[in-house]
Amino acid sequence: MLICGLKITHDGGVAIIDNGRLVGSFEVEKFDNRHRYAELDDLALVERVLGSQDIELGDVDLFAVDGWGYGEPDPVVGTSHRGVAVRLAVAPYRESQVSDDSLAAYRFDGLPLGRKEFPYDSFHHTTGHILSAYCASPFAAAGEPSYVVVWDGGVLPRGYYVRPDGRHIENLGPIFGLIGNVYPWFAMHFPPFRPQDLGGPPDRVRYHQLSVPGKVMAYTALGEVRDDLCRVFDDIYADELVISMDFAGALAKSFLARTAGSALRPADALASFQHWLGVQLVRSISEMRELSPGYAGNLCFSGGCALNIKWNAEIRASGVFDRFFVPPFPNDSGAALGAACAAMVSRTGNIALDWSVYSGPVLGVADGAVDGYRPRPCSVTQLARLLHESGEAVVVLHGRAELGPRALGNRSILMSATDGANKDRLNTMKRRESYRPVSPICLASRAPAIFEPGVPDPYMLFEHRVRPEWTSRIPAVIHLDGTARLQTVDHRSNPVIGELLTEYERCSGIPVLCNTSANLNGCGFFPDVESALRWGGAPYVWSDGRLWERLPGGREAGQPREGIDGDS
Repeated sequence: MLICGLKITHDGGVAIIDNGRLVGSFEVEKFDNRHRYAELDDLALVERVLGSQDIELGDVDLFAVDGWGYGEPDPVVGTSHRGVAVRLAVAPYRESQVSDDSLAAYRFDGLPLGRKEFPYDSFHHTTGHILSAYCASPFAAAGEPSYVVVWDGGVLPRGYYVRPDGRHIENLGPIFGLIGNVYPWFAMHFPPFRPQDLGGPPDRVRYHQLSVPGKVMAYTALGEVRDDLCRVFDDIYADELVISMDFAGALAKSFLARTAGSALRPADALASFQHWLGVQLVRSISEMRELSPGYAGNLCFSGGCALNIKWNAEIRASGVFDRFFVPPFPNDSGAALGAACAAMVSRTGNIALDWSVYSGPVLGVADGAVDGYRPRPCSVTQLARLLHESGEAVVVLHGRAELGPRALGNRSILMSATDGANKDRLNTMKRRESYRPVSPICLASRAPAIFEPGVPDPYMLFEHRVRPEWTSRIPAVIHLDGTARLQTVDHRSNPVIGELLTEYERCSGIPVLCNTSANLNGCGFFPDVESALRWGGAPYVWSDGRLWERLPGGREAGQPREGIDGDS
C-alpha cells in the first residue's frame, strides 16, 4: 500500500511509505533554503515530492493528513493549490477522553492535487507522535510492545501502551499537569528570551516558541540549579495548578511574584525550572509503570519535549525502563511521517517501519559555479587530512538529508575539536549566540573511552559527559557544564562519515570532530552545493568527492554574505 502523509501547519512536510518501507520524509524547510518550521503552504510541493520519486498522483493508495489544525470542534488547516486558498478539515489535535480510540481515522474528501480532488484520512496529532516513535523503534521491529510518552507543545504529557498487533493503542491518560509549551513560555518571561529581546521580522515572531527551547537548553548551563527555586515550583504546582493552556503563562507570573525582591539571575531561574520539570517527568513515568505491572519495560518518548537532551539522559539514567528510544524526529518534523504511519497501522495492521534517518531530500542539482571558489577532486582521505592540517571548517554535503532537526553528517559543517576557539568561530560563522554549543561527532567504537556513558547515540538526542582525560583534547565540543550532545557514527549507518572519522583519527589521533548544521541562520539545511557557496561562511565545501576551495583574496572565514535573516 502506497501512503502519502502530509503535515500542513508549522514544520510542514510530505512523507511516503510503500508497503511498510519509508520512501522518504521531506520537510518543507529543507527545500530552497526556506525558513525553519515552514508550513506546507502550497500543495504543489506534494506533487514535486512525489515526482522526485517517480510516483504519479494516481499511484497513491491513501493520503493522510496530520490533525494539527485550528478551531474546535471541527478543526481545519489552510494551504493553497494553483494560487487558490484551500481549507481542509482535519482530525482533532488529540483524543477528547481516555476511552477514545487513538487510531480512529477521520475520513474526508476534497484534497486538491493536480487536476483532481482526492479523499484522505486524518488522525489525531498525538497519534502521529505515538506511531512515528513506535513504528520506527527497535521494539516494533522485534515485535515487542512498548509504552509511549507524548509530550508536545499543546498537550499534557500523555502515556500510551502500544502492542505489536497494531489494532489497539491503550491510552493511559495524562501523567502530570503541564503542557509542553510551559518550557518556552516560562523562559520568555526572562531575558534574553523575552519577545522584545528576540525581535525578528513580524511574520516570524509567532515561531519564537518553537525556536526558544533549544536555546534555553543551552543557556541553562550558565545558571545554577537552586533548591529554593525548585521549592517555589513545587508550591505553585500544589497550590495553583489549573489544567489549561493558560496555566503555562500563569506559572511564570506566579513565580516572578513569589520571588520578587530576591536576588534572581535569569539563568538560575531557567536552570532550576528545567531541572524541576525533569524531576517531574522521571517521577511521573515511574508512577505510570508502577500502575501497570506486567507490561514490557520498553519506552518511546515523542513530542517536541523529547528534543531536550537533559530530560532524555535523566530518563535513561533513571533505570525505570529497561530500554529507551527517542526517534530523530520527535517534534513536528516527524508529523507527516506520523500521519503516514497512522494510516499504515490503521489500514494494514503493519506496525514496523523499514526506515533510515537519511531519507530526506537529495541534493539539488546546481553547477556550483560561484565566483570566489575553485573546485577540485578530493577523496574522503584527503578531506580528513585537510580538516586536520588546515584547522578550518568544511561544509560537508552528501547523500540524502537527515530526518528531523539535527544535522547528522550529511548536511553538516565539520571542524577540528582540538582548538577550543573553534566553537566560537563556528558560532560567529553561523551568527549564533556565544553560549550555544557545537556537538561532537564520534566513531561509535571509540565513544565509550571518551564520553560517559558513551553508549551509541546516532541521533544526537542525549547528554554525555566528557571523560576527564579527554577534556583538554577536544575542548571545542564541551559545553559550559562539561557535557556534550554526542552523535555516534559507524561505517554501516553512514559509510562516508565513518570513513572520514577513521581517516581523521589516523591523521590526528582524535576520533572526534565538531559538527553543526549546514544552513542559513533561521533556515533549513542547504539544499545544494551552490547555496553553501553563495552563503560563503566557510572556506571549503565538500560534496561527493569534490572540494570547493575559497580563492585567495576571498572573504575571511566567518564573514558570510549579508542578507541572511532568521531566528535561530
